[in-house]
Amino acid sequence: MIDLLDDARWRLARTDAGSVLDPGDLPADLDWIDAEVPGTVASALGGSLSAVNPDDHDWWFVADVSTADHRRVRVTFGGIATRAQIWIDGDHRRTVTSMFVPEIVDVTECGPTVRIALHVESLVAQLKSRRPRGRWRSSLIAAQGLRHERTTMLGRAPVYGPLPIAVGPWRPVSMTPIPDIRRSELSTAVSGTDGIVVLRAELGSPGVARILIDDNMSSVHTVELGTVAHIDSTLTLPDVELWWPHTHGRPRTYRVALEIDGTVHRMGVVGFRTVELDRTAGGAQLVVNGEDVFCRGGTWTPLNPVRLWSSEADLRAALEQLRSAGLNMVRVVGTLVYEQPEFWSLCAELGIMVWQDLMFGTVDPPTDETFTASVARELDAFADAVSANPALMVVSGGSETQQQPTMLGLAAEDQRMAMLDSVVPDFLTDRLPAVAYVTSSPSSVQGELHTHVGDGIAHYFGVGGYLRPLSDIRTAGVRFAAECLAFAVPPERSSVEKFFGSAAVAGHHPEWKTAVPRDRGSSWDFEDVRDHYVRNIFGVDPHLIRRDDAELYLDYGRAATVEAFTEAFGHWRRASSGCAGALVLTLRDTVPGAGWGIVDIAGVPKAPFYALARASAPMALLLSDNGLDGYSVELVNDGPARTGTVRVVLHASRGSHEFEQSVKVGTNSSVALTVDSIVGTFTDVNHAYRFGARTYSAVTAAFLDDSGVEVTRTTVLVGPQTRQNTVGLSAEVTETGSGTWELTVRSEWPAQYVCVDIDDFQVSDSWFHLAPNEPRTLTLVGSGAGAPRGHVRALNSVERAAVAPKVVSGLGHGLNS
Repeated sequence: MIDLLDDARWRLARTDAGSVLDPGDLPADLDWIDAEVPGTVASALGGSLSAVNPDDHDWWFVADVSTADHRRVRVTFGGIATRAQIWIDGDHRRTVTSMFVPEIVDVTECGPTVRIALHVESLVAQLKSRRPRGRWRSSLIAAQGLRHERTTMLGRAPVYGPLPIAVGPWRPVSMTPIPDIRRSELSTAVSGTDGIVVLRAELGSPGVARILIDDNMSSVHTVELGTVAHIDSTLTLPDVELWWPHTHGRPRTYRVALEIDGTVHRMGVVGFRTVELDRTAGGAQLVVNGEDVFCRGGTWTPLNPVRLWSSEADLRAALEQLRSAGLNMVRVVGTLVYEQPEFWSLCAELGIMVWQDLMFGTVDPPTDETFTASVARELDAFADAVSANPALMVVSGGSETQQQPTMLGLAAEDQRMAMLDSVVPDFLTDRLPAVAYVTSSPSSVQGELHTHVGDGIAHYFGVGGYLRPLSDIRTAGVRFAAECLAFAVPPERSSVEKFFGSAAVAGHHPEWKTAVPRDRGSSWDFEDVRDHYVRNIFGVDPHLIRRDDAELYLDYGRAATVEAFTEAFGHWRRASSGCAGALVLTLRDTVPGAGWGIVDIAGVPKAPFYALARASAPMALLLSDNGLDGYSVELVNDGPARTGTVRVVLHASRGSHEFEQSVKVGTNSSVALTVDSIVGTFTDVNHAYRFGARTYSAVTAAFLDDSGVEVTRTTVLVGPQTRQNTVGLSAEVTETGSGTWELTVRSEWPAQYVCVDIDDFQVSDSWFHLAPNEPRTLTLVGSGAGAPRGHVRALNSVERAAVAPKVVSGLGHGLNS
């Protein structure tokens, strides 16, 4: 469809709050700058924003549009943050009170040129008006009046980093001829082996219509409707292929279109699946298509937290990165923003499940009719965007909406919110019946406090902010962690150099510290948390190390987060843990530096990304130290049943010993073994009994399929490791074509937390343990035409192995290591 605003030039100007109320009164001497729409004041001002708080001022976005031969047009404003007035050709057309509600204005008579003016009003001025106070104060934000505003907390909650406040048309503005289809609504259901599609639509005028459903393969299902003005039709597709999260099957989708008088209008992509949240005995097990699914992933943050809009290519790259790591769920948090349409279509295509918080967080939502009506419009807009999208699994009433009053000591009856108890669930029953609902994240199931991590939906930071030992992961009894494991995770060395020049800034420099997450009002930050675990896991003083070697200080911090992630997900994914899912806080940083993200702001994985990927693979081996019972081995399988061999290698000072056991693991199931059972005798491989000197230095477990191909492998090192001059690291690289290389890493002695650090290449694994004389072959994928160049290092070794290309006469590229 033609969009007359495609090439429009938007201009932006600032005025004092309340000084200009009509675009006709704008002073002639205003300073105008070009602005990108969708975008924000911050994205337009760029570096000149530092001295300006966007909430303090009024802002005007203006565009002149040529309508050509179109005299009847529809102007759609996808979202304006936050309070605004819409003017079209000097006429006031709409008042905006929520950044989460689209506004649609039909212009039935217009001239050859139309001027659109958006007057975005100062929120600071709005917050000065006296309005009813909430029953409790939010600890996340300073301006408690924000409880009355439907806006994001990005930029207003310091915990998300030094981000600017979102002001302006953050979602697209379009001008199109008034369409034949005024409103449409899709929904799907599953009945036995059949898929049910329901399409409702209102046409601008009666027309000959038919529904088209394309199965993306060879056939198109049609329903002839005749001449109609309103459509309320149901189509049954026999023997549909269900949509699955990518870890458990194929994410099958179908395309739906509506043909009116010969013109085809795309309605969207749908999928067929069933979903249930089993809350039995205090649990929270997501059941998809009748199968239990272990949900792993993290909380989503906007890829561009300033503009709040990303290209489809950038979104695809970010989501494919998560998919390649075996992650199958993202949670859109209730203090941020709803995501753009491309995010949803890509999640459906890639088989990534979405947990969607409604945009409520820590505040007491008002109960007046105006606020409730605004939320109802918001929910309708959300349903219009996601209905029939199979990726949507869970809707939550917000982030910490119930936890906040619980932590402040309010009685249960004083915490009740009509918004969560009736308004939202009644809406979901009507518009989104095929999704699970939880009142908030976190929330209790069995009447326990909403802060208790062993009941229902938890935010688990026992390991993390509350400095509990790693053993707390096994004793806490987490059933589902919708947030967990928050650390100030340092980026990789090349990213630190790119962002800050060197590691010398780490831990103390103001530029570094501004990116480190800190709870509002706390006397500590999450770098203090990371340092605590470095001290307790490795027995070193991180502050003394930082004085002498800032790079090593950060490496210890990276390794500590890997240790925590490995312990947590290695336990939670076991069938015996009782845990049905865990989502880390967060997937991606919002600013350069040591943020919560397991991926930095530029999209480069950080150390715990690899630990999470190893534990999240659809088929994974989990090795765990069970004290006097030795090491346990659990083979976890999300896919169809498989047979093969579990091979265990025990590495001793005088060589290694290899043992095998045939196994069969069922569909979406696991097999639990012990090293002793595979060996067939008592080994004390973990040196728990301490009979004499330690016998073994490392244990490797691998699963090989029936053809002898290794599917997955994991290695643990036995006992504490001491840092030494060398562990005999070496590396060899071989080009395999099309910008892909293979890197084989070896060590003569146990190598602790081997890091592969190669510029401009993505590595298939890093931050892993390496057993003596047991090579690991990794894949390197380059973004340029050059050969790999960098190094491989280990935490317990001063010496590192260089990776650099060299030319061997007549042979082309080789390796200099």
